Amino acid sequence: MFARLLLLAVAALKFGKLSGTLITMLISIGVYAMVFGWRYAVGIVAMLFLHEMGHYIAAVQRGIKVRLPMFIPFAFAWVRLEESPHDAETEAYIGLAGPMLGTVAAIGAYFLARNADLAWLLAVSYTGFFLNLVNLIPLPPLDGGRVTNILSPRIWLLGVPIIGLLMWFHFSVILLVIAIMAGPHLLAALRFNPDDPDVKRYYEAVTPRVRWEYGLLYVGLIAFLGYMTNEVDAQLQGIHRPRTEQAQPQTDNV
Repeated sequence: MFARLLLLAVAALKFGKLSGTLITMLISIGVYAMVFGWRYAVGIVAMLFLHEMGHYIAAVQRGIKVRLPMFIPFAFAWVRLEESPHDAETEAYIGLAGPMLGTVAAIGAYFLARNADLAWLLAVSYTGFFLNLVNLIPLPPLDGGRVTNILSPRIWLLGVPIIGLLMWFHFSVILLVIAIMAGPHLLAALRFNPDDPDVKRYYEAVTPRVRWEYGLLYVGLIAFLGYMTNEVDAQLQGIHRPRTEQAQPQTDNV
């Protein structure tokens, strides 16, 4: 399998701008396959790709120059904006588009897994729901930080205890990196001055209605992802539970 992936990676060099995306995707699939098997590896890279394509499509729609997704195994995937969004609504739109398309992808995997009774695909859907949920923590550089910026950067301060609890219960180097990267953004949130002329221009197009719309979409998406993450986790636990535990004890009437 790895020889095939290597050949595909070499062949991807012919695709110009697409080569970086294809090569890093194939590398990620190969690394994940060594740990989880090739089916799950392909599934999770597909989940990450669709999530990032949500950002890419949204940026293109808003006229923002953007590069195609790149992948780092066991770390993250990203699209690079070659220019900053011009206003808070545009930034929130691009930030929310990733989790939205990522959630649609996870839903698709979920129903395919249920209909075909595929445990590995159910695990892929769980990962998709979970990663999109974590990505909505209101803390830059996560998508949640970009979305909640339309309300106020001070909301980012709520992300500190959330990521702190996650690191307490399940320490991850990735979470530590995110926390470190969030530092400068948190300082900016503490210094946020709504009366600054540049800030006023940045939020000029953000009406109360726009804030309500994004706020409701954000909270609703978190609620849905939280429910589905818990639901799919329970289904996976049921699949992996020993048959002796799943069997219902039978008693004879005396």
